[in-house]
Amino acid sequence: MERFFKIKERNSTVRTEIIGGFTTFFAMAYIIFVNPSFLEQTGMERTAVLVATCVSSAIGSFLTAFLANVPFAQAPGMGLNAYFTYTICLGMGYTWQQGLAIVLISGLLFLAVTISPLRTKIIASIPSDLKAAISAGIGLFISLIGLLNVGIVVAEGNLLDMGTITSGAGLLALIGLLITGVLMAWQVKGALIIGIVITTLLGLPMGLTVIPDTLVEMGSLTSTMFKVDFGGLFSLGVMPLIVAVITFSICDMFDTVGTLIGTAGNAGMLDKDGNLPGGDRALIADAIATCTGALLGTSTVTTFVESSTGIAEGARTGLSSVVVGVMFLLSTFLAPVAGIVPSAATAPALIIVGILMLRGAAKINWNDFEIAMPCFLTIAGMPFFYSISDGIGFGFISYTLIKVFRGKAKEVPLLLYILSLFFILMYVLPNFA
Repeated sequence: MERFFKIKERNSTVRTEIIGGFTTFFAMAYIIFVNPSFLEQTGMERTAVLVATCVSSAIGSFLTAFLANVPFAQAPGMGLNAYFTYTICLGMGYTWQQGLAIVLISGLLFLAVTISPLRTKIIASIPSDLKAAISAGIGLFISLIGLLNVGIVVAEGNLLDMGTITSGAGLLALIGLLITGVLMAWQVKGALIIGIVITTLLGLPMGLTVIPDTLVEMGSLTSTMFKVDFGGLFSLGVMPLIVAVITFSICDMFDTVGTLIGTAGNAGMLDKDGNLPGGDRALIADAIATCTGALLGTSTVTTFVESSTGIAEGARTGLSSVVVGVMFLLSTFLAPVAGIVPSAATAPALIIVGILMLRGAAKINWNDFEIAMPCFLTIAGMPFFYSISDGIGFGFISYTLIKVFRGKAKEVPLLLYILSLFFILMYVLPNFA
């Protein structure tokens, strides 16, 4: 284990990696129940989607561990599952079987890019200031996820507002935030996982932590596995198909790139050139997981930003991802057990990790406006648009255009021009679908 994962070499321990794995899993376990609630609206069987979610998450996490040896976990992405449901199926009119085929094609496209020389050049082409902005933006984004999960922040129409904080999940989350914050201030090892456990226990008398009647519940993949349908993909025309495939591919790629760079950068895991060792293989693992997830019966699988909670606990190797993968496999028949931990217990961990990741903003040259504006749009775009990839897109496009109009076009890497063009196409093409 030591020779493979290089635990001591990365200044970690087996205990730290295991704690990091558990912390990451409980921070993202909500996807086990949330993903089926989205996809069942397309006509898919809820239990089958739940099992597909767990199995694809386990496979993705194992791939990340053994191919890249980095502490990142995978699961069907939030936002991408909503796009699958409301845009691809309910909006455009594709069946869920055709939707899975589109996801598979996008995964293969992503894989083609990652196994080409582009895989290392993509990350290397991003300026250091934008990398720092990505880290800070992800911090705000995951904090917002935590606040929304417990109703401290609520969406009223198109606006955000404060929710209930004096009772229910909001109150328990604030109590957990205070407890975990104090533990962090005292530099207690394992503060995040300890905070999750204590908050879960406090939820018992409040009726928010519920012990299930049964601990074992096994489902089947029969109704969704290998149900991809390529036959009717062109029934709506070529342009809608192109839009759907490109959107899935770009969002998956830059959600992953953003998470890898932002989280690893904040944890000091990047090399002297600002790249993540093993990051290219992590992208390959992500692409394969997306293809696997489509074949099993779920929307795009991507690297989860909640991995940052385990990294904040000190996880530095793929062993923590193995732990996450094992937990997801167990959840295929122990899903009720995973559901014992309420969202109010994991929200404080997300919020605190967001605080830690905001340190990336201090590395940005705010005195240079041609740098400051793209970085601000990157940071603000992620929580405001509720999308890591959209934040990155606005940052790339604005950085490129400002440099061009400032007469500094040669300072922009060629690949950044190409990436900016891809993002522009992603926003423009739907108007012609």
